[in-house]
Amino acid sequence: MSDSQQPQVLDGLGVSPGVAIGRAVCIENEALEVYRFPLPADSVEPEIDRLREATQRARSEILATRARAEEELGSELAAIFDAQALLLSDTALLSRVETRVRNERVNAEWAVHKEADELTRQFEELDDEHFSTRSDDLRDVVRHLLRALQGVAHHDLAEMGEQVIIVAHDLTPSEAVRLVRQHVVAFALETGGQTSHTAIIARDLNIPLASGLTGVTRLVTDDDPVIVDGSAGRVILHPSSAQLDEYSLRRTAIDKRESEMLAMQLLPAVTRDGIAIDLMANIDLNEEIVDAKRFGAAGVGLYRSEFLYIERSPNLPSEEDHFKTYRHLVDEMAPHPVVIRTYDLGGRKLARDVMDTEEENPVLGLRGIRLTLARPQIFRTQLRALYRAAVDRDLWILLPMISNLDEVRQFKAFAAKIQAEMLRDGAEFNPDCKLGVMIEVPSAAMIADLLATEVDFLSIGTNDLIQYSLAVDRNNEHVSYLYRPLHPAILRMLKFVLQSARTAGIDVSMCGEMASDPLYSPVLLGMGLRSLSVTSRAIPELKSQIRQLSMSELESVADECLSLSTAAQVEAYLEEFLEDKSVTEQSAR
Repeated sequence: MSDSQQPQVLDGLGVSPGVAIGRAVCIENEALEVYRFPLPADSVEPEIDRLREATQRARSEILATRARAEEELGSELAAIFDAQALLLSDTALLSRVETRVRNERVNAEWAVHKEADELTRQFEELDDEHFSTRSDDLRDVVRHLLRALQGVAHHDLAEMGEQVIIVAHDLTPSEAVRLVRQHVVAFALETGGQTSHTAIIARDLNIPLASGLTGVTRLVTDDDPVIVDGSAGRVILHPSSAQLDEYSLRRTAIDKRESEMLAMQLLPAVTRDGIAIDLMANIDLNEEIVDAKRFGAAGVGLYRSEFLYIERSPNLPSEEDHFKTYRHLVDEMAPHPVVIRTYDLGGRKLARDVMDTEEENPVLGLRGIRLTLARPQIFRTQLRALYRAAVDRDLWILLPMISNLDEVRQFKAFAAKIQAEMLRDGAEFNPDCKLGVMIEVPSAAMIADLLATEVDFLSIGTNDLIQYSLAVDRNNEHVSYLYRPLHPAILRMLKFVLQSARTAGIDVSMCGEMASDPLYSPVLLGMGLRSLSVTSRAIPELKSQIRQLSMSELESVADECLSLSTAAQVEAYLEEFLEDKSVTEQSAR
């Protein structure tokens, strides 16, 4: 590495943790140029034939990528490409493209481009990053199809040297799979989120990925020396010798820590004085089961079923789509429980396309349980599949966005009708699934004692609970500093919810991001929380921490935190406590 140029630091979003040092390879992968060409009447049907032939070629290419992925990366990651192959087999989607070609008499490229634009907007206008980033699949498929129509070959990177860091505007899943077969050690991207398929591939393969690096493709040329810190989302261009030494040591420490953490997979999450804690996984996709099992998750504490809608948009998933997805999930995680949250859909586009309504403020509008109860024909399909998938399995049903007791009772009445219908049909189903509600609205938190008498468990969704309680949009850069999970009001609210569940003798878990942060776990556990549902990679670190602390001291920590007046005071106290205990410095036992 050379010091001839000054180091330049770019900060973005940490997507896949780890540190990598290598030489840059820049990929030009901006969208292909697409132009509109009018067709004479006698050229329309030949154009349809050309589209169909290109579709078959693109599908064959995706299936070939899937085969390579299964051979080299495993079946779970290879399954990512099943959805893409299905998109190219979707008669509804392709018929819309063909209809546009016929009605507008335009070239196939333009028709594909316009239909893809409409579907992409459906993904990206959602209010939740988990689902807006699912447009990756569609973009990947469209890119395959346009290349097939235009006769453009994919990048040939088979001759790359060792220690390569890919720098690009974005990276689709199929590109990621092709690249990781070579000597790629990290990705640095201008776009992409933490829940994209590309991010999942990077995390599963332990490849550092930083995104949100505005302008990185203009600043880097091939063979430039680069450092990627996927944990911090930082990229250093032309690093100095001192920076190279520093990050080499960090990489060694990370490798050692990772080995120590994985060694804890089979160890129980038990405090020093014998109190067991359930560490479960949050999952969006079935592919994430691999990580959940690898890091020792004691079940799935939150499966977000919304993705089934997003994956098949503009069509609604069938009962069999639901059933196969849920059954696979519970089979893979058995004998541990799996908590499946019913649709938590919302947003202006969804309200307009699915619910036939206009939403001025979708975050406070027809979403979650409100939406599914308002359109029972959609909810009926999902509920039937849930009861079928629960036969001889430990499947729990979780209701989102509950704000009052009536909603729970309406659901129970609706569920009773569905079960009676299934009984008449002779369907095999399990009517005794545990039923829970999300505590993510302040009104639900304040009546947690009443809700606890109606359900089998509570699940605290801190992301929305904090946002609604503090009137802060954490994605708004002007007020995000006010988003404080340790605000005394939040801690008092959580304490009441935990006490309510304990009094009623029911289970309670936390599935929001607050649960994944080791800084917060001492006060949460000290207040009585015994189940955390977190990102899979957070499990070993939390388990290590739990095994080094005693519940008696954690209860004292919680009492002290609840006596403090500001979030800053609580945070400082917890940092000092963990530093005094040297928890973060100890190795896994």
